[in-house]
Amino acid sequence: MTHLHHEHYHTQDRQLNTPISDITKAHSMGTSIMAVEFNGGVVVGADSRTTTGSYIANRVSNKLTPVAKRIYCCRSGSAADTQAISDYVSYYLSMHTMELDHLPKVKTAGTLFRKLCYGNRNHLMAGIICAGYDDELGGQVYNIPLGGALVRCPFTIGGSGSSYIYGFCDKYFKENMTEKECKEFVVQALSLAMARDGSSGGIVRLAAITKEGVSHETFTLDHSEKKLPNQHVDGN
Repeated sequence: MTHLHHEHYHTQDRQLNTPISDITKAHSMGTSIMAVEFNGGVVVGADSRTTTGSYIANRVSNKLTPVAKRIYCCRSGSAADTQAISDYVSYYLSMHTMELDHLPKVKTAGTLFRKLCYGNRNHLMAGIICAGYDDELGGQVYNIPLGGALVRCPFTIGGSGSSYIYGFCDKYFKENMTEKECKEFVVQALSLAMARDGSSGGIVRLAAITKEGVSHETFTLDHSEKKLPNQHVDGN
C-alpha cells in the first residue's frame, strides 16, 4: 500500500510537470525592479513574481520594502537574503532615528545596505535599490549591486528582467520629469521587462515617495500604458 501511494504522487508530479526538487528550493526573486528620481521625489517599482526553481511560488509578492519613513528598498536575488538585510537596515535606522531625534537620510540607508552587502558578499545573493526622500538632498536613488558598491543614479534598474530594457530606459528617460511622467515611464519599462523575462511577472507595484509621504499603486500588464512615454510624431 505504501508503494502504491508513493507511485501515485510520482504520477501526479509528472502530470503537473513540476519536479518536487523545484518546490523545495529556496525562494528566488528573479525579478524586475526599478527606481527613478523626478522633480520632487522618487518612484520605485517592481514586478510581483517569486519562484522556487521553475515553480512560481507567489504571483503577487511585494518587493518594495519600507526601511524607514520615506525610504524604501527594491529587492532582487535570494528572498531570504534580501529580507534579512532589509530587516537589519530597518532596525539600525530605527535606532538611529531615536538617537538623533530626526529622520534618517537616504544615503545613510544606502550606506548601511552597502556595508552589509559588501561585508557578506561571499555569502549573499542580494541586489538592492535604495530610494527615498530627505529634506537635505530631496529624492535620491542608490544602486547596491551584488558586490556591495554604492552608486547614486538618476534612475537604475535591476534583476533578471533589467537586461531587456536598458535600451528603452536610456532612450526615454529624461531629467526633471513630473511625477505622472515618471510613473508612466516606470510602468511601461517594467511591463516590457515582464513580457520578455520568464522570471518576472504578476503585477506592477509602484510607490511614489515625496516630502508629503508615500503613495502606492498597482497595475496589471493588460492595463499598463501601450504608448511609449515622450512619444511624438515627426511631421517632416
